[in-house]
Amino acid sequence: MRLHVFQHIWFEDLGVIQDWAHDNGFNITRTVFYKNESLPDIDDIDWLIVLGGPMNIYEEDKYPWLKQEKQFIKKAIKEGKKVLGICLGAQLIADALGAKVFQCKDKEIGWFLVRFKNIKESSILKGIPKQVTAFHWHQDTFEIPADAVHLAQSDACYNQAFSYNCDKVIGFQFHFEFKQENIKRLLEQYSGKIDSGPYIQHFEGINSGCHNAVLNNDFMRIILSNLKGID
Repeated sequence: MRLHVFQHIWFEDLGVIQDWAHDNGFNITRTVFYKNESLPDIDDIDWLIVLGGPMNIYEEDKYPWLKQEKQFIKKAIKEGKKVLGICLGAQLIADALGAKVFQCKDKEIGWFLVRFKNIKESSILKGIPKQVTAFHWHQDTFEIPADAVHLAQSDACYNQAFSYNCDKVIGFQFHFEFKQENIKRLLEQYSGKIDSGPYIQHFEGINSGCHNAVLNNDFMRIILSNLKGID
């Protein structure tokens, strides 16, 4: 199986997804947009993973490659590829499906409870508990696309996840893929640059919650295995 990754910034990588993909015999290729790398041929991939990043989906003047990325995501969905988007990646998928992406009332940064819903309607959530403390780092969010299933919500952000096309297309606003080292790297990049807010944890609180990443990674592996089992 061939898994292609869209990466937007150096410090947001595959995390535990890379471990799972290697364990399951996937060949991993990448388009690193901040290095102006080219897109693959759509016939050369089976899965597309769209990662997060600090940019917004509407900043095409600042990040011209966003236009090509959006077009490729639409094509991948249309051709029935398995597509998983995380944070910015989920917003890009929502946009590709015609849904609105907009700014939340409050930023959501830190460890906050996610409540899953419509579990019986989505095989992608098999083996996942009804609520999980997950890691968040975002301000924008998305509407649930037409014909998609709303999968999760939090107190700060009602639309946290969705699935589309019989669970072949998945969007998660939160970061099950981040290992502890991913989170620590993120904190290093944004040290002293984060405002306060009702859903913004101080960095000490985030660090003290990093043990949750181990369980989050287990859930990411379960979700990926569920996605692998979908025809």
